[in-house]
Amino acid sequence: MKDLVVFGTTDNAELAHYYFARDEGRRVVAFCVDLEYLREASFKGLPVVPFEEVRERFPPETHDMFVAIGYAKLNALRKEKFLAAKAMGFSLASYVSPHATVLAEHPPGENCFILEDNTIQPFVRIGSNVTLWSGNHIGHHSTIGDHTFIASHAVVSGRVAIGESCFIGVNATIRDHVKIGERCVLGAGALILADAEGDGVYVGPATERSRVPSHRLRRI
Repeated sequence: MKDLVVFGTTDNAELAHYYFARDEGRRVVAFCVDLEYLREASFKGLPVVPFEEVRERFPPETHDMFVAIGYAKLNALRKEKFLAAKAMGFSLASYVSPHATVLAEHPPGENCFILEDNTIQPFVRIGSNVTLWSGNHIGHHSTIGDHTFIASHAVVSGRVAIGESCFIGVNATIRDHVKIGERCVLGAGALILADAEGDGVYVGPATERSRVPSHRLRRI
């Protein structure tokens, strides 16, 4: 197993370091960021090096990389660095929590980050550079396109097709046999019952403040 370099110094990078080291025994040896964003020489006790120099200092023949970026710019930034790392010759490591239930026979693609309590049913296909935060349900025969980010406790029903670079918010629900086009945003709690064309934004109504103040509730 090759040593690992993590792109980023944010919370996502700290979590990647934690999960890879604890659950897979991967030795994270460094972090990297673009030179213009290099603000510190070390992170988590490890060196932070410019991305532009990472290939020379940590060659891909002996190191893998993981791009620990969230859904910034609708996943475009994570996609950009994923492709740049591959162009340098790096293999992109994926993490699948041992506390996830994975029944699909097809392994996820490169640079996936699948956290605890996800349920991935049989015949699911997950592309590359996909993040599944904790507690999601991915129904049978569904497909998730590359560079997609699914937050926590979303329900993707059976035979759903999610296009590339989508964002699915917490507690969103997608009905079975629905197709979600590329670069769609489904906000927290969204309920999708029909196909969604690409570049769509679907946001449900937020809960409004009650006219009754909280101190009145003690009298009920």
